[in-house]
Formats: sequence, structure tokens, C-alpha cells
Amino acid sequence: MPIPLVNSIASWFLKKRFHQMELFLKYPNEVQLELLHVLLETAKHTELGKKYDFATIDSYETFKQRIPVRSYEDYESMIERSRLGENNIFWPTPIRWFAKSSGTTSSKSKFIPVSEESLEDCHFAAGKDLLCMYLNNNENSKLFTGKSLRLGGSKELYKENGTSFGDLSAIIIDNMPFWAEFSSTPSNEVSLMSDWEYKMKAIVNETIQENVTSLAGVPSWMLVLLNQVLEMTGNEHIFEIWNNLEVYFHGGVSFEPYKDQYNKILPKDSFKYYEIYNASEGFFAIQDRNDSSELLLMLDYGIFYEFIPMESHGTEEEEIIPLSEVEVGKNYAIIITTNAGLWRYKIGDTIRFTSINPYRIKVSGRTKHHINVFGEELIIENAEEALRKTTKITHSEIVDYTVAPIFMKDREKGAHEWLIEFKEPPKSIDDFISILDHNLQQVNSDYEAKRYNNTTLNMPQIRIARSNLFYDWLKKNNKLGGQHKVPRLSNSRTYIEELIELNNITLYSS
Repeated sequence: MPIPLVNSIASWFLKKRFHQMELFLKYPNEVQLELLHVLLETAKHTELGKKYDFATIDSYETFKQRIPVRSYEDYESMIERSRLGENNIFWPTPIRWFAKSSGTTSSKSKFIPVSEESLEDCHFAAGKDLLCMYLNNNENSKLFTGKSLRLGGSKELYKENGTSFGDLSAIIIDNMPFWAEFSSTPSNEVSLMSDWEYKMKAIVNETIQENVTSLAGVPSWMLVLLNQVLEMTGNEHIFEIWNNLEVYFHGGVSFEPYKDQYNKILPKDSFKYYEIYNASEGFFAIQDRNDSSELLLMLDYGIFYEFIPMESHGTEEEEIIPLSEVEVGKNYAIIITTNAGLWRYKIGDTIRFTSINPYRIKVSGRTKHHINVFGEELIIENAEEALRKTTKITHSEIVDYTVAPIFMKDREKGAHEWLIEFKEPPKSIDDFISILDHNLQQVNSDYEAKRYNNTTLNMPQIRIARSNLFYDWLKKNNKLGGQHKVPRLSNSRTYIEELIELNNITLYSS
């Protein structure tokens, strides 16, 4: 199909969707409250709906007072019943799919319900919106003249009791219309392979002859794939293989630690990066502008949002607020109510609002993935900003890292221990430690206060990891591919001790 015709058709869909988006952009809080009432009305005859009398909830305040906030553990028994084929527990339509996710906090598997409504009105709708926004910002795009290289999860779909479970990406691929496969690569057969390492080789073999115009997947795993493509072909950069490649749609983990490595193998100023924020529980936000790290919070995907200010999170003074009460610059834990039957569910992510007109956000970390052993409140966003600045100054590159506390012992002050696998190590580890410490103090005033004159915290210490250490740890724990990731920050030493055991690693301190 000629490019002008393709773009004209896309433009028609784009304009139609933009009229719908204008509604939640102009009236975000009204759209959210209306959505809440729709969700309550839809589920009023479910087991949960009857228990909490959804039919008589007529305001947000009543909703907030009557329905408790839940974690996965609180939902687990109901989800297990649903997996066994029981219906109408927390959502009226049958739940046929469950997104299997271990997250980063435990090796225990979670099974997140995916309803027909959430698949269509959230996940699939978001994919269309992502393309709409990209094409609106890039009118001369030739995206549809080639294929999208998608890198999904490594698990096959397993069927039990009339229901299916697997990685969310596998569920999405398995339920896409047949014609969608024609615009994607690799084939569904390869995309759904369970052996991750064999699958990566199969993807390279199948895609290097294709006209790939876009990439989609998690940055850490996509980088592994692209490096394998270069190794197999002997090329210097990716455009020597896919000359028409124009955009990479990424999400799942922060892009900051990988940005410089991507720029090296994708050396075109015109190449675009578009970030998304999605999870097994739903699709939440999309980058809606070129060259912007801010994400537009999507308010009409069947998800009602609430937030916990992180300064009160987990305390007796913890408060929960609706979207209308959030403030720019503050960190919040997210609570969602969804069209898959998750009611006031804590997903474990933290975000920071960069704008409230419209509501734009940046993902700042995980509620359980921070370090606050000494009152330093170090979050992932701080760590990765400091690391980005440090690698730039020291001309180094990082493959992966994790950070854990060194607890106070025998009157010795505490510290942070960084385990880092370098692709390009710095010339001086002492300089790297000193610069990293300085940058952490610049981005986090609590850390700076604890480091002042070594009041509470000593200088950070660094262990240099051997090549492929993190990859081997993920493989050992059956976490290769998909949304699996290395835990960045932890209040305990569990992860770092497991990693250290895999190899003897020298500890450096300054």
C-alpha cells in the first residue's frame, strides 16, 4: 500500500481518537469519577460487589471508606478460585487469562487477572494510541512500510481449567487479530518460544532479512538482542541492517542506564525513542511528545487511580488521595481499580507528577525497592540519575547493577554497597566512587544530610561484577526475558549476597 494512503487511513483513526482523548484532557477528574461509577455498576452483582454493596456507593468518599486497599496477597485466594474456573467473584465477565509475573520482589509467581475488557479497552487500545501519538508527531513517518520487531516474554501460554496463563506479552500476541502478524516480526511461533536463549537466536535469524521500521520491548533484553544481531552480521551499527528503522518503543525498566549504549549502535539524530508505562495489571501512560521523558497518564482505559504520598506511605498517618489532589514534584505510590476486577489494588510502583494540566508523570521507582535504612530515602530515580552523570564524567558504561546497605556494626557507620557490571570500566574506581557519591548528594538531600561529615553514612563501596554475572543470576532463578529485571535497590542484603556467591568479587572503597 502506498505511504500516503497508509498515512491517510492512520490519520483518520488518529483524528477520531483525538476527539475522545480531548474529553479526559479537558475534564480529567470528571472522566475518572464517571469511570469509577461505571466500574461499580458493572460489578455490583459480583461476590465482592454484594459484599461491599457496590450498588449504594454514590461518591468517591463512600468508595474510599467502604472498600479496603489490597495487595496481591489479599487477592490471592480469590484469584486462585478464578483460575480454577469460578466466575463472578470480582468481575462479572469470565476471566480467561492470567498474566504470570514474579515481579522483582519475590520468586513467587503472581497471576494477574486479564479480562476481555482490559485486553481490548486497555492493552490493545494503548497500542493503537501509541501509534496515533507517534504518527501525529511525525507526519512523514514510514512506519507502516515495514515491520515492528517485538520482543515479548519467554513463557508459553499454559492452559488449565479452561483458563490460560503466561507472560502478558504472550497473552497479547496470542489474542491479536491474524492480520497483525503481517506487520510484526518475528512470527507468533518464535515470539512464544519458552527457551529464551534459543528464542533469541531464532529471532535474529528470522528478522535480519526483514524491513524493520520499529522496535518494541524492554531495554535490557532488547539491547541483548541487538548486540547479538551485530555479532551475527559483523556490522558496526543497526542501521547497516535495518536502514529504515525509525523508532524504539520501550518500557518495563528505566531507559537511563542503557541510553548511551543505544546511541552507539543506533547513531542517527533523527531516530526516536518513545517510552510507555505498562504492567501486567494495566497500561497506564504513554509518551505523547517527541524527545520527552514525561508520560501522559491515560484516563479512559478502564482504570481508576488513587495515590499514597510516599512521605506517609506505610505509616499510621498514611493517606490516600484521588487524582484531583495530587501535586507536581511529589512521589506517590499508585493504587488502581480496574476493568479486570482489581479493586483498590497496590501495584508497588511509585510515580512523580511533572504536570497536572494535563496529568503527566515519570516513573520514580518501586515502593519496596528503595533504601531507607539510615533515613536517606534513596529511590531508583535518584540512583539512576546519579549513575548517568557519573558514567558520563568517567567515560564508563554499565551493563547492570544493584545496591544494598552495609549495616552498622561494632560502632562502624553504615554505607551503601554497589555491585556493578561494567561494559566499559572507569579508569579509576576511586574517582568513580567519589563522583558517584557527589552526584547522589546533588540529587537527594536526605542522602546528603546523612553523608555530611560522615554523620551516619560512610562513602559508598563498589564491587565490580564479572561479565554476565547478572545474566547468570537471572538464568539461575528462571527469570530470563520478558519483564524480569534485576532488583536495583533493596533495604536488605538478600539479592546482593546471592549475586556475590556466584563469583568472588573484589570490594573497592574510597
